[in-house]
Amino acid sequence: MEEKAERVWADGCYDMVHYGHANQLRQAKTLGKTLVVGVHTDEEILLHKGPPVFTEEERYKMVRGIKWVDEVVEGAPYCTSVATLDKYNCDFCVHGDDITRTTEGVDTYDEVKRAGRYRECKRTEGVSTTDVVGRMLLLSRAHFCRDEWIEKHKDDARTLSTHNDAASPWTDVSRLVGDSKTLEEFSSGNKPKPGDKIVYVSGAFDLFHIGHLSFLEEARALGDYLIVGILSDHMVNSYKGENHPLMNLNERVLTVLAYKPVNQVIIGAPYDITDEMIDQFNISVVAQGSRVPHHEVDGVDPFEAPKRRGLFQLVDSKCDMRTEVIIKRIFDRRDEFEQRNKRKCEDTVTNGTHGNRV
Repeated sequence: MEEKAERVWADGCYDMVHYGHANQLRQAKTLGKTLVVGVHTDEEILLHKGPPVFTEEERYKMVRGIKWVDEVVEGAPYCTSVATLDKYNCDFCVHGDDITRTTEGVDTYDEVKRAGRYRECKRTEGVSTTDVVGRMLLLSRAHFCRDEWIEKHKDDARTLSTHNDAASPWTDVSRLVGDSKTLEEFSSGNKPKPGDKIVYVSGAFDLFHIGHLSFLEEARALGDYLIVGILSDHMVNSYKGENHPLMNLNERVLTVLAYKPVNQVIIGAPYDITDEMIDQFNISVVAQGSRVPHHEVDGVDPFEAPKRRGLFQLVDSKCDMRTEVIIKRIFDRRDEFEQRNKRKCEDTVTNGTHGNRV
């Protein structure tokens, strides 16, 4: 087996951070002891690719939060050079197996490839920032085929909260199929130690953003071990409506698992946090964010049991970012994002590439 490098470099836009970005960084970390990640500025992304959805400060924080990232370089150059690798004492850089180009059509990794300081990892199929932005541009009921299914099961909303279908009626645009190997790769694998104070939170965690990350960081600070319940597609849609969630259950699970505060996830978690669940997982604190609307299904408070037992705690994420804010950013600049996605698709057809950076 080849000995790991001391320091490896990865870079990109890391806009609309998702499990594909996390998987690239996970693979990069397997090649070195320290993973240094360069993140481009808004100005550089606008020049070569089009407007980013997240600001550079938001993207810096999101990348820092990913569990395989050791260091973040802010304002990294769009074209990766040998000088950049040398500056940060990195042996080589790692990127997915898709070619990325500048606005002039130049391979952004040409120099380091010619110097033999480039390594390739497998790109995560089925997701990209372009894809996620496209889902928001389609924010209508047009791609749904769920009405008959919901009518049939409308009286079963709670028991169906564990419904898990990769091509579900709510997220038919998304077809990631989860498997145990991928979950194992994304999981930290650690179990709570005797005496650990276990904190539990739950939610949709759709279009994962700095508000989610800030909340998870604050919740994790309340104890020693954080369990995150990820609600099913059906349950999220039952209280948010339209075509929510935009990321399916499998996608949301992997994205949340990639972040440092999270120790464990419950896939398709029940909406109600019951006494049985509290006892099963030895939960000491149940946290809820104070800056998000409180949803009740059928008028029942899902936090009744933890409140009764004195385990409930409101947490201030100190961040007002919400999924709706991200969607508004897309719609406020809809024409620009549509043109950006169109150029990306045309480049893919013309060059057989994914055109731009992750």
